[in-house]
Amino acid sequence: METAILKKALIVYGGWEGHSPKAVADILAGLLRQNPFDVTLADTLDAYKDLKLDDFHLIVPNWTMGTITDEQLNPLLAAVKKGVGLAGLHGGMCDSFRNATEYQFMTGGQWVAHPGNDGVTYTVHIGGAPSPITEGLSDFSVTSEQYYMHVDPVNTVLATTRFGDLVMPVVWTKIWGQGRVFYCSLGHTPTVVQMPQTLTLMERGMLWAARA
Repeated sequence: METAILKKALIVYGGWEGHSPKAVADILAGLLRQNPFDVTLADTLDAYKDLKLDDFHLIVPNWTMGTITDEQLNPLLAAVKKGVGLAGLHGGMCDSFRNATEYQFMTGGQWVAHPGNDGVTYTVHIGGAPSPITEGLSDFSVTSEQYYMHVDPVNTVLATTRFGDLVMPVVWTKIWGQGRVFYCSLGHTPTVVQMPQTLTLMERGMLWAARA
């Protein structure tokens, strides 16, 4: 009897410690291993140039701020363009390398501000395009940072929040070359990541990106 080949995922974590990158990486790794994935955890951006990224079905960047070299970034861009999935959350994916515009084009957005900082209570509205990622979910409230972002207009928006009359995407997908990209702006702390709604969105989003 043949043994099923596990999907493989790479989680690269680090950067600003205020987002608890190791703790969040462990939570996301746990979700993937339940599905089941073979998960590789790396705490250096050199993983993008030292590992054969085409061997993975999914890459999860979890690196807030910092800088990335062309030698590190270019293999990541190429792997996703060739079909490797990309999925992440909060600043770990969309406030990573503020001067790397090609990275921002790939992820579909870049953090700009979080008015009121941590502790703002706001509503996440589930809506937009029908998707298995949000199927069966309802609007919910969260007390955390509310991300105001620059957002690629080609994104497929799955959930939003409001800044007054302004509607701001919270969850989206997009296609980069042949790769599927998923993002969720929730996740300032491990506690927010472990909310049932966030866990559901991240689990479904990572599986969608990996075509699992």
